[in-house]
Amino acid sequence: MPNRPSTLICAAIGVLSLLAAMPARAAVEESTRIGGIDVVVWTPSVGGQRHLPVLLFSHALYLCPTQSRYLTRALADAGYLVVAPRHGDSSCSLSIEPGPSRWSAKPSPMWTEDDYRDRADDIRTVVDALPRDARYRDVADMGRLALAGHSLGGYTVLGLGGAWPSWRLPGVRAIVALTPYSLPFQRSDGLSRLSVPTMYQVGTLDPVFTMPIEQFAYERTPAPKYLVEISWASHLAWTDLGMSGRDAIVEYATAFLDQYVKDEPEPAALKLARPGVSGYRRD
Repeated sequence: MPNRPSTLICAAIGVLSLLAAMPARAAVEESTRIGGIDVVVWTPSVGGQRHLPVLLFSHALYLCPTQSRYLTRALADAGYLVVAPRHGDSSCSLSIEPGPSRWSAKPSPMWTEDDYRDRADDIRTVVDALPRDARYRDVADMGRLALAGHSLGGYTVLGLGGAWPSWRLPGVRAIVALTPYSLPFQRSDGLSRLSVPTMYQVGTLDPVFTMPIEQFAYERTPAPKYLVEISWASHLAWTDLGMSGRDAIVEYATAFLDQYVKDEPEPAALKLARPGVSGYRRD
């Protein structure tokens, strides 16, 4: 039988180690509804709660607004009001890694602006409702609006940035596309119609999504643009199931948004490839 005091001591050390590894602060999270849409909202744990730049986050297919808490919390604590709608396809399941074959029987070259338009409508509804919502009208600075999305959420925010012209959302100042599904734009000139600074983040262990970004999406995207390839990152690295490259993912996204949404001077993080990044381009 194991020695009970020793077991308790080991357990206590394990708990203390876990607590030490956790962030000293965490953004305030709230599940609510805005404009009739179910959303999760993160606000900074410290500092002012008025006139915050706004970041709309679009989750991956079948996942849910809280899929990437490590990232949404970090961005909120960097001074953003982060709002993530729950899209109609959400089942809040992280048990199966999504892939294009699960998304639609329609081949990607046949996709049109009608495919997953409901996701764009969710974001548009929330953006329209925020200034009229008594809880957020003094918190949200709609003049500083950005979009971020993972996987099919990346497809969604690229469409809203102008890749589907009929989806274009006015007032967007920056887009962070996290290993986005870009193949539907391959046979169109949609990505060349993006009208705001764009950052792509991809992973070395995610070739199905990474190769199209490297082969055509980045080249067609107007400058200013950035491409960050995270070492050892699979498709779920941008969710709470992934562990690879979290520091780089957060640092690059925050630096990019700070420059183009908060109008801060170009951060040092955007000037070079940091540890954990196998490839970095900026134009």
